[in-house]
This record gives sequence, C-alpha cells and structure tokens, in this order.
Amino acid sequence: MKQTVKFQIQGRDVTIETGRLAKQAHGSALITCGDNIVLVTVVSNHGDSGKDFFPLTVEYIERFYSTGKIPGGYFKREAKPTNDAVLSARLIDRPMRPCFPEGYNSETQIVATIMSYDGQYPINTLASIAASAATHMSDIPFNGPIAALTVGRVDGKFILNPTFAELEKSDFEIMLSGTKNGILMVEGESKFVTEADVLAALKHAHEAFKPILAAQDELRKLAGNVAKRDFTPAIIDADFKATAEALLRPKVKDAFGEKVKAARYGKLDEALASATTQLVSSLAKDLQGPREKELNKIFEDVKYQEARGMVLDKGSRLDGRDVKTVRPISTEVGLLPRAHGSGLFTRGETQVLGAVTLGTGDDEQRIDALQGTLNRKFLLHYNFPPFSVGEAGRMGGQSRREIGHGNLAERAIKPILPDYTKFPYVIRIVSEVLESNGSSSMGTVCSGILALLDAGVPIKGNVAGIAMGLITDGGRYAVLTDILGDEDHLGDMDFKVAGTRDGITALQMDIKIDSLTFEIFEKALAQAKDGRIHILNEMEKTMTTPRGQISEFAPRIETIQVKPEKVREVIGSGGKVIKSIIEATGVKIDIEDSGRINIASADPQATKRAIQMINDIVAEPEAGKTYRGKVVKIADFGAFVEVLPNVSGLLHISELAHERVRQVTDVVNEGDIIDVKVLEVDRSGRIKLSRKALLERPANS
Repeated sequence: MKQTVKFQIQGRDVTIETGRLAKQAHGSALITCGDNIVLVTVVSNHGDSGKDFFPLTVEYIERFYSTGKIPGGYFKREAKPTNDAVLSARLIDRPMRPCFPEGYNSETQIVATIMSYDGQYPINTLASIAASAATHMSDIPFNGPIAALTVGRVDGKFILNPTFAELEKSDFEIMLSGTKNGILMVEGESKFVTEADVLAALKHAHEAFKPILAAQDELRKLAGNVAKRDFTPAIIDADFKATAEALLRPKVKDAFGEKVKAARYGKLDEALASATTQLVSSLAKDLQGPREKELNKIFEDVKYQEARGMVLDKGSRLDGRDVKTVRPISTEVGLLPRAHGSGLFTRGETQVLGAVTLGTGDDEQRIDALQGTLNRKFLLHYNFPPFSVGEAGRMGGQSRREIGHGNLAERAIKPILPDYTKFPYVIRIVSEVLESNGSSSMGTVCSGILALLDAGVPIKGNVAGIAMGLITDGGRYAVLTDILGDEDHLGDMDFKVAGTRDGITALQMDIKIDSLTFEIFEKALAQAKDGRIHILNEMEKTMTTPRGQISEFAPRIETIQVKPEKVREVIGSGGKVIKSIIEATGVKIDIEDSGRINIASADPQATKRAIQMINDIVAEPEAGKTYRGKVVKIADFGAFVEVLPNVSGLLHISELAHERVRQVTDVVNEGDIIDVKVLEVDRSGRIKLSRKALLERPANS
C-alpha cells in the first residue's frame, strides 16, 4: 500500500513515498521535489557474506530520459557511471556505512536512480535522504535515520540546497549528512571562508535536519514499523580469544614502538604469522579457515586497542609524535624538464609528485551531463599505484577512491586559479602518489600548488591541506594532526581541510562513530588551521610566488577582442576563413561568441601573423584614413575598390581625378592597386572613396 510523507527544504515541498514502486526490494523510497524524482532501493542478502568487512555497494544511476535527452555516443545508451555519478554514490555511501551495526556483513546494495531532473540544482542530497528512508523502513539492521543537505551562503544569508545559479554567487558549497545527535559526513568547497563561518553554516543546516528525520520516522510508522531482521554478530570462543590476545598483545606493543612504517609492519606480520603457527596450524584442516579468520579479527582488535590507548593514556602516537605535530616536510620544484611545471611534496612517509600541463581551448574537457554539456578548463587527475604502499596489485582505470581523492584536491585548488579571461589556458594537474602513509589527497594539493608556481601560473594564493583524526572512548577524546594511514584505519575520523592562510577552500570529513559533536568539530577545525599554516610555511621556503614566465615548451596565447558580429566573418562559411589562417600560420585559434579570440603557438612570429590576418578581416574603414586597395569592379559611374578584406567602397568617377574624366577606364582598370581616401561611411555602412583627394591639385585649376 502506498504511503506518503511531506516536508519542506528552503520553501520547496518534498515528498517521500513507499509501497507503490519496486516492492520486491527490501526497502524502497521515491522522493519528489518539483520535477525532480529519485527512486532509491536497498537489498541486503540474508546470511553471512564470509567477508571480514561490511560489503556495502552504492550505485547512482543517471538516466538521460530524466532530462528528456538521448545520450550521445555511438550506442545511444548510458554507459559506465560518470565521475559525478561516482562522487554522488560516495556521498550516499559514506554517511550510511557507520549506521549499520558492527559485525553486520551481509551483502548489501543501495541503488539510486534519477528518474526526472529539472537541472536546477544538485539532487544528490535528495538521493541520500531517500537512501536513508528506504533502509529505515526495511527489515535491514540500521541505526538511522539520517538527513542530508547542501548549504550555501549568498549575500550573508544561508541557503539550503541552493540552485546552480545561487551556487555561482555563493561563497561556499558544503554538503553534510548526520543524525539528530551530530554530523556523519561533510564534503564541500569554499572561497576562503573562515572556520567560524563553516561551523555556523553546519549548525544552521543541522537544525534543518529535524523535519527530514521526523518525516522518515513517520513514514516508517505508516509502513507498519517493519521489524528488523535478527542479527547476531559472530562470537569468538572466550578461551581462544584470551589465549590469542595474551600471545599477540606484547608483540603488537613491541611493533608499535617502531616509528618507521616498514619496520612496524614487518613486526606486525611476524606477530600474526607466529600466532597462526602456534594456534591454527596444528588444527584439523576444516577448522583452520574459521580459526584463522577469528585470529585475524582478534589481531585487528588488539591493534585497535593498543594504538588508541597510546594516544588517550600517554598522548603518544605510533611514530612518536604528540597529537599536534606535523611530520617532517620537504619540497622541490622543477623536477620534470618537459612538463610545464612540477613539484614534489614529501611529508613523513607520504610523497606526491605533481605535474602541470598548460593547454589551449581545444584541450577543454567536454562532458555530456544531465544538466547539459559541461566544459572544464581545469583538470586534476589523481593516480594511486599499488607500489605507493609497498604492494603489488592491479593497475589500470580509476577506482572510486581515486576519483574521490582527485575531486577533493581539485576543489581545494580551484578557488586560487586565475580567471580564464586573464590567463586563457586549460590547466591540467596530474598527481602521482609515490609513497602513501596518510592523506595523499592533501599531499596532492600541496604538490599541485608547487607545480603551479613552477609553471608560472599566476595563482591568487598558496593552498595547503592537512588530514585530522580522532580517537575517542566516549568520555575522552584526542584530535590528531596529520594522521598516519594506521591512524585513519584504527581511528574514528578522517577530516581533511585545505585552504590558504586566510580561509578554507575545501573540506571532507568521514567518521566511524555514530555522530560527531560540534565541540569536537570546532576543535578539529582550529587545530587543522594551525597545521595548515605550518605546512604553508614549509612549502614557501622553496617557492612563494609564481615564476615570471611560463615554460618554453608551453604554448603562448595571445588574446584579441573583436566585435561579436564580426565572429562570423573570421570563421567564414563552413569555417573556411579560420581554417585558411590556421593552415597559413600553424597556430591554434579559439573563438568565443563574445568576440574574444585566443591565438596559441610556440612561434611568436606565427602568432603575430595570425593576429594581423584576423585584424585585417575585422577591420572597419575609417573616414579620413588612406588605404591601398584593389579595383574589383568597374561601372559607368565609378569603380569599386576593396580597401579591406571583403570590404569595398565606391570610388565615384568624379573622385578619380581633379580634371574631368570621361570614362572610368581612362584612369583605372579592374585589378589595379591604388591609394584611396575614405571620405565617408554612412549609417548603412556604405563607403565613399576618393582618389583625387590624395593628388596634388593642378596649378591652373
């Protein structure tokens, strides 16, 4: 039976219904706001998946029929998910994951299908709300509901789920998800916004969670308060657990005394191998598999307890630092001679090489998106090869994690890039993660900035990024600056903040606990600012401002402005004119409808020649000015002279000479090159020329 609830977001009516569509799914919710409709389903298999992690997958499906369009490409159907779809799926996944009970590991899949979209504003928050509603109503164990909103600020006023037009004016775009108790996830970008402003925005949005959460509770009641399925976490034999812990704990403590990752991991591997030999290898083969799985779980629990105890009890971390110290930093620039700029950033055991390439308008990325064709002039591509963590693994294609990390770094850097009108280059940054032990995405931000400085890109300021962590036992907590990979894995929070000295440009937060209080969030923001400024100071020891010129291997771009109505003349019929200029000079030409023309070439003389050819095409004759022109047509009353390319004026017979001329051909013939003076250009654009005005008057006249 169909059930419906309603609430509002920023004055827009939102409806969630269940019981009409996708009834065989374990939970389904259809969320509607205006012409925007998203169907979200959730299915969770019964029984243990046999995996040692929670196998949750989230799919975000963009259907082009939702906007009344047919997909591009040869096959005319949707292919693999776009990067935006992957990012939206992650925005649903990350806050949902910690809301499933610990130990639940049944195969679970959430599918969000965009069925109707008006293209006015991002609707991933609607999909996230519907994902929570579908799971909340199902029999799947879930500690929800959760709410999700995007918050912006225009003219000092907070706006929830702003439109794309409002986002253009907004000084930040932050999406957050959470429960009534606090925050679960934050993701966003901003234009140098202060920590206090970010905190105020999140508090404002969190207050608006109340009607969203209440509506989901109401819908669950209307749907019959479906009982959650029985779920019993796997129980490990107490005697085996005690024996294993006694064997492992001193060895884990000893391993955690090693400050270098490789040495620490070596001892941890030895500890687990030794325990496996003593406790598992002697068992019957049919018992070895289950026992080994249990031993691995005990091993992870011991590591978890010991690492967290070091921080909360002693204020000491795995590598010997206190909670606020940033790892040693080194930076270099100019490593790659042929790249247009390069920067190497090393922080502890995390090392990232950034490479910058400058391109022309032809290098823009064009994306066939639901809201229309998008043209991207800034690209950041993040590569995380398995050797960066000392492993052998599959290579090829971008993982969802790589897409997410690259997008975060791109958001962090984007606000400081120069305006395209002043620096008309397409900019690509490639991040090569060479070593990773904590926050390679923030290392990407730092190496990318160094590479931009090295490339001579006139950026508006320098940006650094840092990752914050959290260890809490409920009553006590410690915020960690510049977390290691293990502190991310064994801790309760991964909070990345990037920005300049003056403000934040991007942030991303995920937690593993049921929610994060604003008290902890505020402390983390303040501590992150101190760490960020420290990193900026270290980076600026190598390079503070951009080089005075771009690389000799980068294209030189000159910009000219013509009247918009002249664009057609420059292009010519079927592109004939512009093609001829390109063929004659070898330059690249990018023409905008506004009349802005970018000419790119490594050869300054070729650029100069192309500019002259374009100027000749768009030039307009001026009254009183002399031109050397070609006679293109003879008439009884005068001659037509081409004074500029494709621009002719009338040289009347009376203006040929001071003396009386009986026939035009007595003075000029078709094909002659003559000097003429423009007497007048009338309102209709007709041009009146004179030859005699340039001739000396006879003495007897």
